[in-house]
Amino acid sequence: MGKMDAPAPHHLVIPPPRRSGISVRFWGTRGSMPVPGPGTLIYGGNTPCVEVTVEGRVFIIDAGTGIAALGNALIETRQRSFDILLSHLHHDHIIGLPFFRPFFDQTRQFRIHAGNLNGRSPKAELRKMFSPPLFPIELDNKVKNIEFLGFKSGQSLRLEGGVMVRTATLRHPSGATGYRFDAGGRAVAYICDFEHAGTTPEPDIVAFASRCDLVIYDTMYTVDDYPPCKGWGHSTVEAGLALCAAAGAKRLAAFHHNPEYDDAKLARIEKILQRASPHSFCAREGQAVNYAGLVSVARSRAL
Repeated sequence: MGKMDAPAPHHLVIPPPRRSGISVRFWGTRGSMPVPGPGTLIYGGNTPCVEVTVEGRVFIIDAGTGIAALGNALIETRQRSFDILLSHLHHDHIIGLPFFRPFFDQTRQFRIHAGNLNGRSPKAELRKMFSPPLFPIELDNKVKNIEFLGFKSGQSLRLEGGVMVRTATLRHPSGATGYRFDAGGRAVAYICDFEHAGTTPEPDIVAFASRCDLVIYDTMYTVDDYPPCKGWGHSTVEAGLALCAAAGAKRLAAFHHNPEYDDAKLARIEKILQRASPHSFCAREGQAVNYAGLVSVARSRAL
């Protein structure tokens, strides 16, 4: 099992990146809208952003409000080039982009990827969102070091450093993309925003999550709260557990927390979750999970 760090309550210090395997750190865990306040201090109130370090290189999944704190930490690092992988373009997953400080360092380069637009670049949509009258300045008005890249969900991506990332099409209004990282005999899948279909996990998603060390999964609802929200594009803790069981995945990270669920309710959900899967958890802001490589990099890429 991976080693889980204790969450830091205020200032987060990035440890030196692992040179083999995969590390994950959660910077935003909330769905739909940010919910700051005394009721969200433990699990966090920022919207989705996850840092994934593969063989020492940092990748960023989604750009919700959590990306602002990630940017403050990355500004001190030596890495000069980054890939930002967007699951889709709904507000809660992109709203933090203009507040990501590293964008304004012209010595760094960024690639923003999206796979839910049938291969089209997300540039037009992001420029519309971040331009007057919706936002005071255009996203790339002063930032000239961003490349916008489109692909079709389901394709595999070869990113900087030779890292291969598998993708999957997810059921969500206007579509969404899942991401899977494999390195050093380890695997982590990000499946958010996604709505399950029926009581049995679908074969394509089972295959995508197969034998993962960690599945980060959209658990917006409990099974009791889900029925009135069916069709909204989100899933449940119970569906996430069923997926992990079918896929032979080791751990579930419950993610994209309902903005109406406070720390007390999420703690109760986590207890229920851990009865079924003792090493699974509800993701907290600042929490890190590290998986050291089991095989050499050269061998893992050859497999």
